[in-house]
Amino acid sequence: MQEAIGIPSSIASSTRGIPHLLVVDDEPDACEAMRALLETEGYWVTTTTTARRALAGVANESYDLMLADVAMPGTDGITLCQEVAGVCPTLPVVLVTAHSDTATLTRALRAGARDFLTKPLDADALLGTVARLLGRQSERPGPTPGVEGPVRPFEFGLGCLVGESEEVQQVRKLIVDLSESVASVLIQGETGTGKEIIAHALHATSRLRAGPFIALNCAAMPAGLLESELFGHARGAFTDAKSAKKGLLLQADGGTLLLDEVGELPLSMQPKLLRALQERTVRPIGEHREVPFNCRLIAAANQDLELEVEAKRFREDLFYRLDVVRIAVPPLRTRGADILLLALHFLAHFSGGSRGVPSLSEAAAAKLLAYDWPGNVRELQNCIARAVALSHCAELSLADLPEKIQRFELAEDSPASVPDETDPIGSLFDAEMRHVLRAIEFVGGDKARAARLLRIDRRTLYRRLERYEALKARARSAD
Repeated sequence: MQEAIGIPSSIASSTRGIPHLLVVDDEPDACEAMRALLETEGYWVTTTTTARRALAGVANESYDLMLADVAMPGTDGITLCQEVAGVCPTLPVVLVTAHSDTATLTRALRAGARDFLTKPLDADALLGTVARLLGRQSERPGPTPGVEGPVRPFEFGLGCLVGESEEVQQVRKLIVDLSESVASVLIQGETGTGKEIIAHALHATSRLRAGPFIALNCAAMPAGLLESELFGHARGAFTDAKSAKKGLLLQADGGTLLLDEVGELPLSMQPKLLRALQERTVRPIGEHREVPFNCRLIAAANQDLELEVEAKRFREDLFYRLDVVRIAVPPLRTRGADILLLALHFLAHFSGGSRGVPSLSEAAAAKLLAYDWPGNVRELQNCIARAVALSHCAELSLADLPEKIQRFELAEDSPASVPDETDPIGSLFDAEMRHVLRAIEFVGGDKARAARLLRIDRRTLYRRLERYEALKARARSAD
């Protein structure tokens, strides 16, 4: 095992230009496992089992990144992170722990950690995180032999799916399970939850990764142009068709085509797409021949397509053709401590120059956790980008967050009136309750479908129903 102190100068000179990583864990086997994995990526890895030796190594050697276990005897990883910041403030530190609770994450943020990984370590998540922080591309060999070239850019691998919540881990597992499959996938989730990133990860980890990845936003394309865009056209097929055009289904041949916002696909287009998927051929507009294609189709939607089918706005047969495997993307408000992990990730991403990466104050972290994030990950990303751009301090405070986030208060924390059906207007809480109960009645009492119709998490719906019942009980007892 290479220790953090006393690296021979001959070794240092022979590895000049190779990223030098320091791994700190009190378990020698864990150090060796990380070293072996990281060295397959071409990194130069030094390991040590104590925080004292790690701090001495940082003071005497030049490292590009440090991975440190949180739970170590004596000086723990978070304290080591704070001490390293005093010696080498530009050194990115990734903390590793078996428990990613909110209190630990908050302490890690204040200590200046750049990212957070949970045990047992996922190899792709570890390599993706290291590559992202070092600004490199991962060239780890993929599971399918005979495919030449790099597996994926680091920004589109599993390492880009930041988060350790159970929901995100399930998404990662599904992506890994699908690495040898080319089955169609339907990704459903609210706007801003990262559906396109998941589609990129599906492509980057599949056997089609050497082929193209092409995305089409069905909502952004005028209905009159969608057919030409998807299927292509012959020269002179219509006015302004001065040359032939290959459609996206053919352009994506050997790769992946993402149909984003597929629920916005016009009804007139849906049977044509269905036929193309069934026959695996397309007929460009103005052509008299069928052209075969071979690409994987991934569809993404922010609506519940089952409800769209019931409302006759989406064809049932096309829905079943797309819904071979479904990935449900959780809204950010249900992901708990992932909010802080993402905030940390965006802080590192948007902090350039020599001033280093700012940390989050406890008040700012608490408010980020409390806010309900209607715009999901995209809103959090914009929030952190704004805060980094406007703040010039080493720590982002509550005042650096957008005003609507500063002022946000959880409904559960504010006094709620007892529902009064005689009041023609009532409180906002009363209106919400009536809306939720109406939705449940509309779907015949099916709470899972009601949650999808309301576009809220099922657990959120149950919590609100429990609150309504408690208030009704209180009202009855008052009578």
